[in-house]
Amino acid sequence: MRLFTAALATETNTFSPICIDRKAFEASLYAPPGMHPATPTLCSAPITVGRKVAAEKGWTLIEGTAAWADPAGLVNRQTYEELRDEILGQLRQALPVDGVVLGLHGAMVAAGYDDAEGDFLSRVREMVGPDVLVCAELDPHSHMTAKRAAAADFFTVFKEFPHTDFVERAEDLWRIAAMHLEGRARPVMSIFDCRMIDVFPTSRDPMRAFVDRLYALEKSEPGVLSISVIHGFMAGDVPEMGTKVVVVTDNDAHKGEALAETLGRELFSLRGTFMMPQLDEKQAVARALSAEKGPVVITDMWDNPGGGTAGDATVVLGELIAQGAEGVAVGTIWDPVAVQICFSAGEGAEIPLRFGAKSAPFTGDPIDKQVRVEKLERNAEQRFGDARVPMGDCALISFDGIEVILNSTRAQTWDHSVFGAMGIDPRDKKILLIKSTNHFYDSFIRIASEIVYCSAGRPYPNDPKTTPYRKARRDIWPMVEDPWKGSE
Repeated sequence: MRLFTAALATETNTFSPICIDRKAFEASLYAPPGMHPATPTLCSAPITVGRKVAAEKGWTLIEGTAAWADPAGLVNRQTYEELRDEILGQLRQALPVDGVVLGLHGAMVAAGYDDAEGDFLSRVREMVGPDVLVCAELDPHSHMTAKRAAAADFFTVFKEFPHTDFVERAEDLWRIAAMHLEGRARPVMSIFDCRMIDVFPTSRDPMRAFVDRLYALEKSEPGVLSISVIHGFMAGDVPEMGTKVVVVTDNDAHKGEALAETLGRELFSLRGTFMMPQLDEKQAVARALSAEKGPVVITDMWDNPGGGTAGDATVVLGELIAQGAEGVAVGTIWDPVAVQICFSAGEGAEIPLRFGAKSAPFTGDPIDKQVRVEKLERNAEQRFGDARVPMGDCALISFDGIEVILNSTRAQTWDHSVFGAMGIDPRDKKILLIKSTNHFYDSFIRIASEIVYCSAGRPYPNDPKTTPYRKARRDIWPMVEDPWKGSE
């Protein structure tokens, strides 16, 4: 068997002012053929898992380029086309192949391409023909379009949010691919449109119980190879935005369609109950200060670089300062200019510094403080499972009982190693301020005395009822209360 694998991925918040160019991919992950490291970077897990599968089975694995950019706004058209064509050229040179196994995200939008993955997959399908296996792993915060569904034989999708299972779902992808290639199964994909958009953290019920049920059904239902929920990505203003259920069966489309609809309607019946309770910045800080012990984690959940925002909002930090909080560590605030100033000053320097709130309206005011530069680190990283997440050059500054990590490469807070990377023991702090919607949970729940979800400012379009969409469909909940009315 000859298999081709590659990865091309990012998550596009079409409302973000930060566009993605070639340098953004190079800052996060750009690995030419054969240069991908042993550990995966989220959407590139099919490559590292594929190496193991090919070695075990004696198959030939031809690796193409792996490219991942941290979420932001529109991808530069030339950048997308160059990376797409680079991988397509590598596939052309690899032909003939028995299968193409890809790592994608599913929410990439490039200038001129509302459905970048659909465009890419369609070109792959055209090149290899109708009989060659084409499959991919996706992030659930994606758009399941008709074009990409027609081009691929099947998808597997991370089940967990936080996405702690990206390696396991890549293993599922290769397991099903092997079953197909060895003639043991014929994967058929069934998709149900839930006619909704919501946020589905699996760290709490009802989504925790729902996902556990998916695992159980995969084991108990004969002929069911995989069940996934495409959560959808509400910050992606594209025509086919929304939640879908995907069931992959062994050549039983009827069963797949029935199961997908049953599960999809159950999800719809639970709409509006999935999200965690949220406090505003004044309530969140007051609650953290009143806690008997720390560390209390305040997550600035909507200024989340993992959702395409800058990660430089200062609304919560400003409130911590206003309420006189001490024993605080902030990880992180994105400000490459401030980082450069700190590196020029050097460790131990005491300087006046303005930082934060440069990227967009509704993100607070820049912070002006006399700070001490405590630590400087080139090419700092944090962990997320088997992955290493770059934060770029980082500076740790301190003032008034508060320590702030300034980073030059945008990254949400995935893991409490974000603090360890800069010499901070997070367990010693009263309050930890981080920027993430839910990916932080698996790591921080192990050390936090309490987690406070804070909705502060408006760096991210988190209310579909009021978001000024121009392309997204308006016939789904919560834009309309009953999207099924008149259609059944």
